[in-house]
This record gives sequence, C-alpha cells and structure tokens, in this order.
Amino acid sequence: MPTVLVVDDTLFMRVAISNMFSEWGYEVVGNAVNGKEAVAMYRELQPDLVTMDVTMPVMTGIAAVKTIIPEFPNAKIIMITALGQQKLILDAIESGAKDFITKPFEPEKLKAAADQLVGLHSC
Repeated sequence: MPTVLVVDDTLFMRVAISNMFSEWGYEVVGNAVNGKEAVAMYRELQPDLVTMDVTMPVMTGIAAVKTIIPEFPNAKIIMITALGQQKLILDAIESGAKDFITKPFEPEKLKAAADQLVGLHSC
C-alpha cells in the first residue's frame, strides 16, 4: 500500500485529499499545515508520495520542494495550486516536483497522477 503525506494549510483540503487517498487504497501517513512541517515529516516518514499546496504560511510549498529534493532526489511530489500560479509551478517543476494539479480539481486527475508516480495502474 503506497504511503502519502498531505500538505495544505487549509483543514478542509487536507481532510478532502486524505479521504480521497484512503478511498483509493493509499495509506495517509501524515498531514502538514505548512512547508516547514512538510520537510520535517518527509524526513521522518519518507512517504511514497506527497501532495503539496503551493501557497502556505511559514514556508511555501516551493521552498519545501527545494529543501526536500536535494536530500531525497527520488521524492515524488505533486503540487496542488490555485489558478494563475503557473510561474510558481514552473519553479516547482524545475526544482524537482513531479506533477501538478490545479484547484478546483477532478479527483480522477489527482488519482491518475498519483497512481502513475507510484507505479500503480489506474483501474
């Protein structure tokens, strides 16, 4: 069962994304509210996958990616972004994020991206 760390400063989004992954057969091993927490939890848990919000207080998702990837080059991070943040997404992808989803998103798109990254085949 693949493990996932969900990172978002909004409780609603953390719960919604966590519930989706649980339904899809993933084990949600952690929730972080900002990039700083995400980095600490990634180091501790080393999940198979991370969903990372872009805009968060304390440390942004981009800064978290730039901290995680040099330490863990194989980290699989999907950025979750609001519309109009294309420049930030480009920065995240160049820094090592593997994919991105734009809010509001279709759950199927997130599942397809996640399954592809962890090597599962979507049904």
